[in-house]
Amino acid sequence: MPNPSAKIFRGRVADQIVEDLREQILSGALPNGSRLPSERDLAASYDVSAPTIREAVRVLTAMGLITTRNGSRATVNAQGDTMLAMSIASVVQVEKVGAREVLGLLGALHAYAAELAAEHATDAEIVRLRESAEAIPGAEGVEATSVALHAFFATLGEISHNPLLAALCRFVNEMQIGLSVKLSGGEEGGWGQVAGALQPGRMRIVTAIGTRDPAHAADVVRAYHHQVVERLREVRPNRDTDADDHRLTEALGAWLRSNVGLGGQVPGAAGG
Repeated sequence: MPNPSAKIFRGRVADQIVEDLREQILSGALPNGSRLPSERDLAASYDVSAPTIREAVRVLTAMGLITTRNGSRATVNAQGDTMLAMSIASVVQVEKVGAREVLGLLGALHAYAAELAAEHATDAEIVRLRESAEAIPGAEGVEATSVALHAFFATLGEISHNPLLAALCRFVNEMQIGLSVKLSGGEEGGWGQVAGALQPGRMRIVTAIGTRDPAHAADVVRAYHHQVVERLREVRPNRDTDADDHRLTEALGAWLRSNVGLGGQVPGAAGG
C-alpha cells in the first residue's frame, strides 16, 4: 500500500496524487512490477473519491509509469527505456518534429556513441559488435533483418559505456528502422535494397572503432547515415521535396501511433 508522502489539499487533487505516486515509483518505494492497491484502497488511503483515483491512474498510464488491463489492478512499469520512449514520442508529436530531424538526431547520437566506443570499448565488446554486424546478412525477411539491425546499433550504444546515450540510441534507432521499413515498402518494396546495400558501411563502422581513433569512427558513422538517407530517396517514387518531407513526417507519426501506445508498451525492434 503506498503511503501518501504529503497532505492532499483541495484543488487539482488528482495532480497531487499523480505526483506523489510518481515520486514513489521513481524512488523505488513502489518497485517495478509491483501491483498498485485496488481503486477502493487507494481512494481510502488518499481520502478521495474513486473517480479522482481513476483520473490519476489514467495520467500515470499515459506517462508510461503503470500499465492497466481490464479486470486486474494497475502494475508499476518503471522501465527506463519505456519512460524515455514515451517522453520522446510525446515531444516528437507535440512539437511536430519532422522525420528528417529524427534521422539527423540518430546520426549524431550514433556518431557520438562510436566516438566513445573507440575510447572505452573493450576488445571483447568490439568483437561482439562485429559479430552482430556479420549476423545481419544472414537474417531473412523484414522482421528478422529489423531485429538484427536493431541489435547491431543497440550494441554500438552499449559499448559507448554511456547508459543515457545507449537508451536514446535504442529508441531513436527503433524509430528509424520502423520508418525505413515503412517508406521502402517492406517485403514488397525496396527494403532489401536499403538494408543489404548498407552492410559494407556497417562493417566499416566496426573497423573504424577498432582503430581507436574517435574522430575517424564518428566520421565513418556520419557517412553511413548519409548513405541511409540516400538509399531511402532512391527507393521512394515521389521525388518532390515538399511532398517527400510531408510523407516522411506522416510515416513517422503513423509509426509512433502504432508502436508507442498509451500504456507505454514499446515493442522490441519492429522495423533501418
